[in-house]
Amino acid sequence: MTEEPRAHPPETTEGWYVFHHVLSWDRQALHVLDLGHAKQAAERELTALATPSEGGWSAVVPLIGSRADVMLIHFRPTLDDIGVAQDAVKKLALFDALRTEYTFLSVTEAGLYHASADLAKEAVARGGSVGDEAYRTAMSARVEKERASSHVQRRLFPTQPDDMPYVCFYPMSKRRAVGQNWYALSLEERSRLMMTHGMTGRGYAGRIVQVISGAIGFDAWEWGVTLFATDPLQFKKIVTDMRFDEVSANYADFGEFFVGKRRSAAEWVASL
Repeated sequence: MTEEPRAHPPETTEGWYVFHHVLSWDRQALHVLDLGHAKQAAERELTALATPSEGGWSAVVPLIGSRADVMLIHFRPTLDDIGVAQDAVKKLALFDALRTEYTFLSVTEAGLYHASADLAKEAVARGGSVGDEAYRTAMSARVEKERASSHVQRRLFPTQPDDMPYVCFYPMSKRRAVGQNWYALSLEERSRLMMTHGMTGRGYAGRIVQVISGAIGFDAWEWGVTLFATDPLQFKKIVTDMRFDEVSANYADFGEFFVGKRRSAAEWVASL
């Protein structure tokens, strides 16, 4: 009996690791800190982290209207590089007066739903199965082709959009409820839903830059969404539009939202 093309994960291709670090001031600790010396050291280190020699980048995002005060975002080529950035921040005296409120570890990804669905159907048609040698060979070629495209490269290795200083970050997962189990849908159905979802996002090109990162195996939530915009009102617009898509309306759960405006290390430290 041939295998039905359902309940298989889509192929993904990954890029940079991402670490979101949300912190709040410990006011009592801040009062006893040698603030002048601590600010100088923090500015030097955060400036260096912004453009590291190993690749990637870091951003300082003072939060607005949040239970926390600042969010650091690190993009790095490897998990070890994330650890190096994390350790560098921990060693700064200024961060003795900051307490961690939330962290999120993930890796930028492009989900190849359409390619996975096509190759699953081809496997059934030839009497094979998803994951067999012919499938893996064909998938490797598709991944290589997709990864080489400029669109996928921008998704996997995003640059900081200098003209979009506002930042919104939130985690999300797909539901597994009875009657709303994303993981029980066929690849073909998931591909259809994600294509529609993607069209909604593409309607905001030029107004928002979206970075999607996968966290399965790294965090309780399954994906992280980091948005950059010139006008923060666009965050409300795009999230509202996407929640009316069938994929989000029926299958998505959202975590806490963190919103702020990027500043250089020097600007942020000077404001303290």
